[in-house]
Amino acid sequence: MSAENDLIKLYSSRILALAADMPRTQRLTTPTATAKKRSPLCGSTVTVDLRVEDGRITDYGQDVKACALGQASAAVVGAAIVGLTEAQVKTGRDQLWAMLKDGGDVPDAPFEGLEVLQPARDYKNRHASILLAFDATLDALAQAKAAQSA
Repeated sequence: MSAENDLIKLYSSRILALAADMPRTQRLTTPTATAKKRSPLCGSTVTVDLRVEDGRITDYGQDVKACALGQASAAVVGAAIVGLTEAQVKTGRDQLWAMLKDGGDVPDAPFEGLEVLQPARDYKNRHASILLAFDATLDALAQAKAAQSA
């Protein structure tokens, strides 16, 4: 199979549909914490605002400037994130990492929609972009926890 056919397969209609219909794209006016992550390889960025109460995400906004793969990942994260704890977000991120890097299983619910990104396993240069929404969210959660402890 040619490299061009591989790319066409990678950017499937499901990935493009997720990227086009990303939820929670409005930044929050009064977030508990904000974090921005950038992939040095491709320049993709994701900025996340979140509100946290009693250890759970109660509101979430994101600004995503990434390839369709990073956008698709952010769409799945944005659709599932409200109501989750830091531990649940970390589990989803770790499962996505394992799926991409080690051929692991598709992440558990509520992140099972990330299965659409399985073809990206062979494109290591895209992995950082795919992980950005999780990484920014975990950074913001750490900031929120630190501020609460201070």
